[in-house]
Amino acid sequence: MNKLLHEKIMKGRCKLKRLCITVILSLFLINPTSMVGAVGTYKNLTLFAPSLLNSLRQGGYILYVRHGEATEGEDQPNFNFENCATQRNLSMSGRKQAVQFGKALRDLKIPLQVPVLASPFCRTRETAALAFGKSDVQTDPFWVNVNNLSASLPYAQQQATLVALTSVLEQIPAPGTNRVIVAHSFPDGVGLGKISPLTTVVVKPRGHGKGFEIVDRIPFDELLRLQEKTLPM
Repeated sequence: MNKLLHEKIMKGRCKLKRLCITVILSLFLINPTSMVGAVGTYKNLTLFAPSLLNSLRQGGYILYVRHGEATEGEDQPNFNFENCATQRNLSMSGRKQAVQFGKALRDLKIPLQVPVLASPFCRTRETAALAFGKSDVQTDPFWVNVNNLSASLPYAQQQATLVALTSVLEQIPAPGTNRVIVAHSFPDGVGLGKISPLTTVVVKPRGHGKGFEIVDRIPFDELLRLQEKTLPM
């Protein structure tokens, strides 16, 4: 009886161990950043703290930015990346915001790695070009996958995009610089979460295979307020 009982206990432990591993892996796949900073756990805005601004000036961060206000037109079913008439585009306000955004980062003396990466949609490419100059912008088709997360994707395809996102955001930029990515918002509770136009999500990459940390998110108007405070009187 003792031997039989022992075997049952060991089998039970093995099943429990496999269940725990399955749950942990499932949680990781649902949100690949959960190991290093889950969506919705952003700290209060701290860019005004000299320590964070000084850290940004030292480099080593990724600044993930949603494109400017885009209310002109809509993405047609057969849209063409090279034909902006088939897409939703920046409004006049969005174009003005993009110019202000680039100037704010320059005024704050935050060093940027070039080229700046942008999703191939017209609204993202134009935002990056107005902010940083067209010659310093490189189109990266990966970010189309992030835009597609807002659609009804098969679960496996969504998770593949999120896992790939983690591998991108854990890459450390060139020494003394910050990498800028101009792309799209995420669905609520997915990836980096919902992002308003020209809001910046500050990400601290930890290196290949080590994940990343979501440091903060900086709304556009907060960035402009900080810019105003730092300008000489």
